[in-house]
Amino acid sequence: MLNHLRGYFPILDWGRSYDRNAFSNDMIAAVIVTIMLIPQSLAYALLAGLPPEAGIYASIAPIILYAIFGTSRALAVGPVAVVSLLTASAVGQVAEAGTAGYAVAALTLAFLSGAFLVLLGVLRLGFLANFLSHPVIAGFITASGILIAFSQLKHLLGVSAQGHTLPELLLSIFEHLDQVNIITVIIGASATAFLFWVRKGLKPTLRRLGASARLADVLTKAGPVAAVAVTTMSVWLFGLNDKGVKIVGDVPQSLPPLTMPGLSPDLVQQLLVPAILISIIGFVESVSVAQTLAAKKRQRIDPDQELIGLGAANLGAAFTGGYPVTGGFSRSVVNYDAGAETPAAGAFTAIGLAIAAVALTPLVYFLPNATLAATIVVAVLSLVDFSILRKTWEYSKADFAAVAATIVLTLTMGVEVGVAAGVGISILLHLYKTSRPHVAEIGLVPGTQHFRNIHRHSVETDPTVLSLRVDESLYFVNARFLEDLVQARVSEGCAIKNVILMFSAVNEVDFSALESLEAINQRLTELGIGLHLSEVKGPVMDRLKSTHFLHQLNGRVFLSQYDAWCAMVPPTDIDNAAE
Repeated sequence: MLNHLRGYFPILDWGRSYDRNAFSNDMIAAVIVTIMLIPQSLAYALLAGLPPEAGIYASIAPIILYAIFGTSRALAVGPVAVVSLLTASAVGQVAEAGTAGYAVAALTLAFLSGAFLVLLGVLRLGFLANFLSHPVIAGFITASGILIAFSQLKHLLGVSAQGHTLPELLLSIFEHLDQVNIITVIIGASATAFLFWVRKGLKPTLRRLGASARLADVLTKAGPVAAVAVTTMSVWLFGLNDKGVKIVGDVPQSLPPLTMPGLSPDLVQQLLVPAILISIIGFVESVSVAQTLAAKKRQRIDPDQELIGLGAANLGAAFTGGYPVTGGFSRSVVNYDAGAETPAAGAFTAIGLAIAAVALTPLVYFLPNATLAATIVVAVLSLVDFSILRKTWEYSKADFAAVAATIVLTLTMGVEVGVAAGVGISILLHLYKTSRPHVAEIGLVPGTQHFRNIHRHSVETDPTVLSLRVDESLYFVNARFLEDLVQARVSEGCAIKNVILMFSAVNEVDFSALESLEAINQRLTELGIGLHLSEVKGPVMDRLKSTHFLHQLNGRVFLSQYDAWCAMVPPTDIDNAAE
């Protein structure tokens, strides 16, 4: 019973061995991550079109719930750039930013996303995320990074601009260039340049000045806080908000409130598909990060339980004033590098953010939006990776087409179309590749019992025997391909008396493929040609035995391809081949 509960409550597992050393490491990691998350949470809420406090609220209860239900020891859950952009895109279609309806829609989106993730986890359907290929995900994230960066130009320039696609954003910014506020531009440019320098140059500089590695790391992570403090102080001292610099303004000084998502049928219908897309993207990103960090410590994660953990986090966000969340790459890496031992580090981070929500929010009243925009731009530009285009072009033109299409559609049609296209392209790419399985004609390698492709190796063949190695499982998409291939090959060689299908790489034969095998058997029987199988795997043989196919087969099933070869080829030919 206890082991069963541990499966759903991983905290019962790692909590048993929690000690003072783990507590110390988790506390240090929590302090570092909290410092980084305060400006980042505010910035991502701005990106999602929500009040800044929503970013902090979305980083408290979700982190605690993930610590209870999640399996990763280092994953840090909360608002991330891509999910924030997806939220703005989805909610912006059902409500106007800044209204109560917009906030309720964001809560509903988090609720639907959480419910969908929990459902997938309970049904153990984590494998569905595999339908998104890595190249397509890389293309989508690259395009999203570009969109996010351009969406922040309006805050860096101090103009009013709208749009969910790159052409719309560029056109809107161009139309409002007369609104550019020079002071805002200076603040935004300075903050952006400083944050880029902090990311690349501050740590080496501190190390050269004699700072310890840990101190240099902490100060580097605190770079965004310094940018926030300096720009906020500048706005307050010089009254820059009276000169057109847009600021954050009042932020409620309170813990996350108890909220209720809107569950009206119309709202649910409008947000259901975006919620599913956000769930899939968030889960793929989160699991990728969690698996990478777990592998470094020889730990493992359970993808199905991760679904439940992320689902619980999103449900927590829905009822505490937040919006959809997932595991973030940058904060998780920081959490790991800072020495986090267990998910308790996340819970301590949540406590730190709760203290900030109660005590520090008045200090960000004069925080300029341009600084938050700079924080976002610096964070998301690290996501942009155009090298994926070169890599896929060199390796696979089909993968390149999928990546390019995903990038172009995301930039020109919007993130939801980009995500949907990415999922569709991934599935179509898989179906295309498996619809034309690799089937090699094989022959005996002289002096051995091994068989290889006749076009790649010097092998022995017999004109009366056609040996084909099927290198793919057979199912409805590719069943007809094998049928047509055998038909075409026997039509070419009138001397063929036997066809051997080597099934060493076939893991599955579905009903459509079974019907194709029956059709092949019938046609070959009519032509007076025997059909034989070799090296059929146990599960496939079990499935075939449950049908009439083996009884109708006009040939035999051999344990090995060599046994089939010996039975088909005259002994003198075998001796010659062996020589």
